[in-house]
Amino acid sequence: MKAQELRELTEDELQQKEKDLADQLFKLRFQHAVGQVENAMKLRTIRRDLARIKTVRKEKGRRKE
Repeated sequence: MKAQELRELTEDELQQKEKDLADQLFKLRFQHAVGQVENAMKLRTIRRDLARIKTVRKEKGRRKE
């Protein structure tokens, strides 16, 4: 997911995506601990997407001030 795509979303959409990715990350971490993860790179991409969303949300918050 590109940062530019995220900047075009509304705050509510960003919040929902962040919640969904956090959920996915939790489930993947659990699967990884049990040894059932098929694609370990998925953890990395979800973590990075989550970080991008948090960054964009912070940027939007600064613009409002």
